[in-house]
Amino acid sequence: MFPAAPTSSRSKKLIENLPPFHLAIKVRDLAEARAFYGDLLACPEGRSSEEWVDFNFFGHQLVCHLQKDSLPAASKEVSNVVDEHDVPVPHFGAVLDLPAWDRLSQKLKAANVQFVIEPYIRFRGQPGEQATMFLLDPSGNAIEFKAFQDIQTQLFQK
Repeated sequence: MFPAAPTSSRSKKLIENLPPFHLAIKVRDLAEARAFYGDLLACPEGRSSEEWVDFNFFGHQLVCHLQKDSLPAASKEVSNVVDEHDVPVPHFGAVLDLPAWDRLSQKLKAANVQFVIEPYIRFRGQPGEQATMFLLDPSGNAIEFKAFQDIQTQLFQK
C-alpha cells in the first residue's frame, strides 16, 4: 500500500540496486506487532514462530522478537536535537517517495497515531530538505519515515 520505491526512474534505480537490510527488534506482544506493522503500516508478514515474526518493512526484513521482560526504553526519553526537534535515539525507518510519505502520514493521522514528532518539512530550503515524522510502535521502538523530492540527489546531500 505504501511502496518504498520512489517514482523517478533515477531514484528507482538507486533503490533497486540496494540489498535488503535486516533488522531485529524487541516487542512485548506479537499480536500488537502484527496489528501495528501488518495492519496499520501494511507490511506483509513473512515467516513466524511463537517467538518472532518477519515483516517486509518497505522492502527490508524486520524481525520482531518477543521479549516480554526486556523492552527498549521509550525512545522518546533519549534524544538529540535536530532542526529544533527532539529526535528519539535510537530509531529506524524507511525513506519513501513524497506521495507515499503523504499517504502514510494521512493514514496515521486518520488512525489517531500519537506522533513523537508530527509530520513536517525539515531543513526547508536547505540541502537535504526532507519530509519527516516520528512515532513509536506499541513496544516503544522509535520509527522515522522520511521523504525527499529526489532521493538520488538529496539522501546524502551536504
